[in-house]
Amino acid sequence: MSSYIRIQTPETSAAPSASSAQEKECLLLDRLAQSGSLLIALSGGADSAYLAWAAHRAVGNRCLAITALSASYSAYDRERVEEFLQTVPIAHEFIETQELDNPAYQANQPDRCYHCKDELFSAMDSLAASRGFAAVAYGVNADDTLDFRPGHRAAAEHRVLAPLLDAGLRKADIRLLSRLANLPTWDRPASACLASRLPYGTKVTREKLSLVEQGEAVLRQLGFRQFRVRLHDTMARVEISPDEMPRAFTPEMSATIAARLKALGFSYVTIDLEGYRQGSLNEAIHRDQQ
Repeated sequence: MSSYIRIQTPETSAAPSASSAQEKECLLLDRLAQSGSLLIALSGGADSAYLAWAAHRAVGNRCLAITALSASYSAYDRERVEEFLQTVPIAHEFIETQELDNPAYQANQPDRCYHCKDELFSAMDSLAASRGFAAVAYGVNADDTLDFRPGHRAAAEHRVLAPLLDAGLRKADIRLLSRLANLPTWDRPASACLASRLPYGTKVTREKLSLVEQGEAVLRQLGFRQFRVRLHDTMARVEISPDEMPRAFTPEMSATIAARLKALGFSYVTIDLEGYRQGSLNEAIHRDQQ
């Protein structure tokens, strides 16, 4: 499977109509029902939560949601999964994955996500075989194919189903349908594993992941909603959503952010003038390919 598939970009697409999104949902539910039984990879984001809800609706107790715990998965994300499960009664289990023990993952080359997903899907394949589930599925959507996603290759190798992608569901569709279903995750900001905050070539360690996690907890405590703390050696490059940047750039807030992050161990703190953008560390890959 290619890491890139070019389709119409979300920015140039009109907002989805409820009827169009619901037609895709009907297709999704029909295909999920045909699968018989499923293990669903649940990270707690809008996509995987919606997929878990849809699978439960389609096959009932013949689906089981699985959340993998490791050093690259934040405590905050685990709490969001637990909150989701309190409102949506889906069978669920936490499992532990050991991607950080893999030297290829630690090396943090552009294929890092492949090794992470390979570990996850290997664990889920074993669980599916031992429990008698027919298939494993994950929440990749039609918009996710716009960026560099080596995890797709691992999914293809493990024959993991991509029901949202197959039904043509895009992020805007999923948020709309999640809101109509009263899912608490419908407007949750995009998230990703903590290792995605480290530039390629920077070795992934528990200490670095913990530092990033603590830094992002500070920004969350200060009331910011969409952000990343990218770790460059000992410098924190803070990306904040453009609509939140005016608040971040006030002298008082800038001083607070710098002081709080330096107290954690960062030597320098900078706010990225381009603001938050998903997959910003992939920009170096795109430049190399030009």
